[in-house]
Amino acid sequence: MLLRNRFLYCCALAALLAFLSLSSFSFFSRWLPVSMQLKTPVHVLPGLPVRLVPIAPEREGALTAKNRKRIMPDLLTEPSAPDPLYEANLYCNTPGVAERSMEGHAPHNFKLLSVQVMIRHGDRYPLYAIPKTKRPDIDCVLEPDRDPSHPNLADFISHMTKGSEAQMDGTLSSLPRYPSHSLCEMGELTQTGVVQHLYNGQILRENYLKKHKLLTKDWTAKQVYIESTGKSRTLQSGLALLYSFLPGFDWKKISVKHQWSSIFCSGHCDCPMRNHYLEEEQRRQYSYRIKNAQLEKTYIDMAKVVGVPTKQLRASNPIDSLLCHFCHNVTFPCTKNGCINIEHFKTIKAHQIEDERERHEKQLYYKYALLATYPLLNQTVSRMQRISEGKKAEAFALYSAHDVTLSPVLSAIGLTEARFPRFAARLVFELWQNTDKPQDHYVRILYNGEDLTFQTSFCREQERRSSRPLCPLSKFVNFVKREMFSALNSTSYYDACRQKMF
Repeated sequence: MLLRNRFLYCCALAALLAFLSLSSFSFFSRWLPVSMQLKTPVHVLPGLPVRLVPIAPEREGALTAKNRKRIMPDLLTEPSAPDPLYEANLYCNTPGVAERSMEGHAPHNFKLLSVQVMIRHGDRYPLYAIPKTKRPDIDCVLEPDRDPSHPNLADFISHMTKGSEAQMDGTLSSLPRYPSHSLCEMGELTQTGVVQHLYNGQILRENYLKKHKLLTKDWTAKQVYIESTGKSRTLQSGLALLYSFLPGFDWKKISVKHQWSSIFCSGHCDCPMRNHYLEEEQRRQYSYRIKNAQLEKTYIDMAKVVGVPTKQLRASNPIDSLLCHFCHNVTFPCTKNGCINIEHFKTIKAHQIEDERERHEKQLYYKYALLATYPLLNQTVSRMQRISEGKKAEAFALYSAHDVTLSPVLSAIGLTEARFPRFAARLVFELWQNTDKPQDHYVRILYNGEDLTFQTSFCREQERRSSRPLCPLSKFVNFVKREMFSALNSTSYYDACRQKMF
C-alpha cells in the first residue's frame, strides 16, 4: 500500500510539474529574444546583448516576405575560418541588432571637441539586374508598421515633407528626401536602409549629445557640416542619420554640400597616378578572377540557368542582385532551366573574400587609396587642427558616401583587417583635449562602433611605447601631411600624382 501511495504521489507531482512547465513556456516565450522565437530569425552578432521584445501578433491572412522560409541558416557565432554566409550576413547589417558602441568613450579628464563621421549609404535596391530574370519584389514606400522599423520612422517621414527650407547645393535640391516607390528603382534606398541610419543617428546622439553635449540645444548652422554625393541614397541616408541625431531639427539651419566625386576629392581630383594604380588593380582583379576554376564553373552554370552567354552574366555583376535577394530573404531567381542557388552565391561571395585578401598583399590598391583619400583626409585633419588652435570650425561633420569612399580610407590609414564596408557602415574621427594639459590633443578612430585607433598605421607604435589611452593628434597630422607621400616615394600630393610611370 505504501509503495502504491508513493507511486500515485509521484504521478501527481509529475503531472503538476508538466503543467507548470507548459504554462511557464507559454508565458515566457512571449518575451524570448527574437532570434529564439519560431519566427523569422534576427541575426544576432556574437558577444552582443540581446533585447527582449514581445512577439507582435501577425495580421490575419498576411503573406509577406517575413512569412517565407529563409534561404540560408542563421550563423550566430563567428566561424574560425572566413565563411561566405556569415560575411554576407554581416554585410546586410540587419537593423535592430543591439551592438556595442565605443563612440564617446575616453578618460574623465578628456573633453570631446569635434566628431567627423563618414558613412556608407544604407541598404539599397541592386544597381544591376541579372539578365532574363524577374527583379526582386522590394517595396520602397516607407511604412512604420512594417519590419524593419524604428520608433522615429513615422516622425522622420513627417519631418522630411517639410524640408523645402533646407539649403542644398546643385542637384541635391531636386532629389527626394526619402524613398517612396512601391517597386524600388535601381539603386534606391530601401526602408531597411533608412532604418539602419536612424539607428546610427540614435547611437551618435546617445554618445555625443547626451553624454558630452557636443552641440547645445541652440546650435547654429556653423557648427554642423554635411556633404553628400549626388545620389538619392546618400542624401536620404545622411538625412535619416541627422534626424535621429538631431530630432526635429530646424531645416533653416541645414545646409548640404554637393560632392560630385565618390572619393570626395573636391577640387583636387586631377591625379594621373591614382588612375594608373586603379587600372592596375582592376587588371589584377580580372586576372585573379579568370584563374579561379570553381568561380568560372559557377558562372557557366548560372549562365545556363538564365540562358545568356557567360560573359554577359559576368558583366551584369550578379552578386549585387543576389545580395539583395539574400538580405531581404527573397528566393533566388529561377527560370525554366532551373534556379540560381545558395551554392552559386557562396562561391561568388567566397571569391570576393579571397580577392580582398590578395588585394591587401599586392599593395596596388593601397597606393591607389593613398592618393584617392588624401583630399578627404587632409580636410579632416585640417578641421581638427583649426579646432585645436582655438579657431572656429564645425563640431560635427557628416560625409554621406559609398563603399568606394570608405574602403580606400580604411586601406589608407592601415586598417587592413577591417571588413569591407557593410550597408550603413560608419567611420568616425574624434578629437579630444586633455583638460589637465589643454595644449595636448588626441584622436580616436572608430569603425562601426569599434575603437581601432591603435590598429592604424600611424598609431601602432604608440600603443607599444606609451600608456596613453588615445593617439596624439600630431601623429595623425604627420601621417596625412608627410607619411602618406613617403609611402609613394614623394614629398607632396602634387608630385605623387605626377610621378613617371615605369
